[in-house]
Amino acid sequence: MRITTFVLTVSAFGFLAACEPDGLVDRVAREEAKVAVRPILASQLPGVPIEPAVNCVIDNASAQEILRLARAGLTATPDQESIDLVAEIIQRPDTIECIATEGLNAFLSQ
Repeated sequence: MRITTFVLTVSAFGFLAACEPDGLVDRVAREEAKVAVRPILASQLPGVPIEPAVNCVIDNASAQEILRLARAGLTATPDQESIDLVAEIIQRPDTIECIATEGLNAFLSQ
């Protein structure tokens, strides 16, 4: 069902991608990518606040990487390619800085 919904959503709005000002297709892809990233981060970075870390990974991924992760989000279990991709994105200096900053803020606000 998730796959059908995602495919229909992307198909329905795909033709608007070039002219749609509010980035609907991008938002849908980012949300589906987050579905793939959450379990990977939970297993790879135990104890790190998940949502800030997920946002950091997505914010530091390229458009192509987001699409790859969005496709992976359609499955229930992350595959090795997705795990490797998230590991690569986590190692980027901007992602590390983001996780350190946003993760610390999440701890302090609790």
